[in-house]
Amino acid sequence: MPRIDFYNDRVCLNVEAHSLENAREIVEAAEGHVLIGILSANYPDVASAVREMRSYQKETGDRLSVGLGAGNPRQCYAVSEIAAELHPAHINQVFSCVGRTRAALNEEEGWINALVSPSGTVGLVNIATGPISSQREKALIPVGTAIAMVQEMGGNSLKFFPMGGLGHKEEFRYVARECAQAHFALEPTGGIDPENFRSILGIALEEQVPEIIPHVYSSIIEKTTGNTKTEDVRKLFAIIREMLDR
Repeated sequence: MPRIDFYNDRVCLNVEAHSLENAREIVEAAEGHVLIGILSANYPDVASAVREMRSYQKETGDRLSVGLGAGNPRQCYAVSEIAAELHPAHINQVFSCVGRTRAALNEEEGWINALVSPSGTVGLVNIATGPISSQREKALIPVGTAIAMVQEMGGNSLKFFPMGGLGHKEEFRYVARECAQAHFALEPTGGIDPENFRSILGIALEEQVPEIIPHVYSSIIEKTTGNTKTEDVRKLFAIIREMLDR
């Protein structure tokens, strides 16, 4: 079973942390309904990433989300290796490496998302998000087919990135609808901030997506310290609580 603490079994935040102290503060601000994103791209090698991420895993009560780093496809292999060592609660992965990562976990529990990108056409997503495929022509396929392929590979959700906030609103709504029909989870990512968060979450809830993990990163990071602002985490969680407790 997934180890993610969804609020009302529906929504869990995913935010970045700059330090262990910042991570602990974030978990408290979200009352535990949060994943702490630590980016593999910030480390020179897998060994150093594993050492530090293990500390985050312990200090946050198993709320570690291993990230690529702005969807960097070149980090997909490092993420898979880190996942094999740590078996984290949540793993961010490019579309083509979902099966590799599930195998690295020996099919044990661990939530793996699959990165797909907006195509510019409602109903289609680009699945060429890997280190080699992203350098070639886009591979546009129906959203429902993409979901089915992720299910076959052992993935748990679609990560829709980069959204540009509400820049792909109708595409996002269609993706949400297809996820709902497939009883599949969705992770909206890219350009989400405290101003558009309610609208983006609202679309996913309106379309009846069963589980939603919105990623809110740079917009709530204090530029001088690099810390995620806990007051913004509280505001986002308050929106989640309000929308789900209606």
